[in-house]
Amino acid sequence: MEYKAALATLAIVISLIGYVPYFRDLLAGRTKPHAFSWGVWTVITGLAFAIQFSENAGAGAWVTGFTGLICFTIFLLALSKGKMSFPLIDWVCLIAALIALALWWFAKLPLASVALLVAADFIAFVPTFRKAYFKPYEDTPITFGLNGFKFVISLFALESLTLTTALYPASLVITNWSFAAMVYLRRRQLRK
Repeated sequence: MEYKAALATLAIVISLIGYVPYFRDLLAGRTKPHAFSWGVWTVITGLAFAIQFSENAGAGAWVTGFTGLICFTIFLLALSKGKMSFPLIDWVCLIAALIALALWWFAKLPLASVALLVAADFIAFVPTFRKAYFKPYEDTPITFGLNGFKFVISLFALESLTLTTALYPASLVITNWSFAAMVYLRRRQLRK
């Protein structure tokens, strides 16, 4: 299983490389993270890591745990650097994500819990997608593209490859790559 630890380490290194431009842009004021999304992602990713850990995901879970720490760091920075007024739709998304998390808490079924976390993650992404659609230059799409790639690698690092351990990282591949593609396409549209 040493190769799985090597794959997990590679995914974390890719994650670090991917977040360098994000933190650079955030600290320079070019990237303006959506605090709601990053706060919800902190909770969701932490819970997903706990489920993966309890389901013996092994090294493949390291990436999820590391991502939770990064989400928390960005959430804290977003509170001081990001947008602080939110329209009603953002509150609706936050409440929906929190309801999904509450349902996870009481479900006590690992696969059902992960499915609820995936749904909450999608809901939490809505405000970020909406913000980036209208202001595509206020985000760093390369970070999201590399995040998708790191989660592809993390799938191969899972020591217990089940729907319960793989569903969350697989969903992050889709959301991160979709987000990066949307930002690049919107930038191209606006340049024309």
